[in-house]
This record gives sequence, C-alpha cells and structure tokens, in this order.
Amino acid sequence: MSVRTLYLLNVSVHVLAAMLWLGGMFFLAVVGGPALRGIEDPALRGRLYSAIGRGFRRAGWWSIAILVATGIGNLAFRGLLRWQVLGSGHFWATRYGHTLAGKLVAVTAMIAVSAVHDFVLGPAASRAARRGDPEARTLRSRAAWLARINAGLGVVVVLLAVRLARGG
Repeated sequence: MSVRTLYLLNVSVHVLAAMLWLGGMFFLAVVGGPALRGIEDPALRGRLYSAIGRGFRRAGWWSIAILVATGIGNLAFRGLLRWQVLGSGHFWATRYGHTLAGKLVAVTAMIAVSAVHDFVLGPAASRAARRGDPEARTLRSRAAWLARINAGLGVVVVLLAVRLARGG
C-alpha cells in the first residue's frame, strides 16, 4: 500500500470517528434529549437516560481514542510530527500553525469537558435521581450545559479542521 493510500485511509478513519462522536452529541441534543424529556414516568426516563448515556459514553471514548491516534497519524503523514517543525516558533507563527494550535486547544477542551460530563456530573446526576434527591435536577441541568458547550466546541473543531484541510 502506498503512503498516500495509508494517509487517505487514516484521514477517512479520523473523519468517521469525528462523525460518530459529534453526530452522537448532536443526535442526543436535537432528538434524544427532547424525546426522553417527554417521558412522564421519571423512573423510566432516568433509566433510559442512563442506558443511552452509558452506551454513548463507550462509543464516544472509543471515538476519542481513535481521533487522537489518527490525528497524530495525520500530523506524521503531513511531515509535521518532527521537533524541527513543532518545536519551531516559526511554524506556530504561521496561519497553519495558528489554526492547528486552535484546533488542538479546542480538542483538549472537548476531551476535558467530556471527562467531567461522563465521569463526574452524569454519574452524580444518575445517583441523585435514584435517591430521589432534588439536587438531581441541578446536576442534570449542569450536565446538559456541558453537553451544549461540548457541541459548540465540536463545531469550532470542525471549522478549524476544514481550514487546516484547505491549507490553514
């Protein structure tokens, strides 16, 4: 297989993983969440939110792992994963360097927000809901805001990725 074919395969896997992660977030925000909020039985609604959240969390974190691996691969295929490039102040002063830096910051923020949502607020909201604790509503609201922030960051990442694909 040629280097170009491997590069295109790597980019394709990267895009597919991004589609799964971001598509899942947008599906939950636009379709899943509103549909679940319409379920009147709070116990059933809570179980469904938990089941969907656990399922998406697994898919999401696999997507993140694939995105990080293929993102590193993309940098390597483009000849950027070298100290002479990434360690150079000149590279980071270019339009491409600025765009890459912005994307890396946005991706890092998305991963951090996802971790807080998936491993702190989401589980805390589920535990509080099972106990019938009134704090559950506040925790769910905070988790929902984190999900919205993450979706917004996802849009920023996509816009920056398009800029990178077009030369920075």
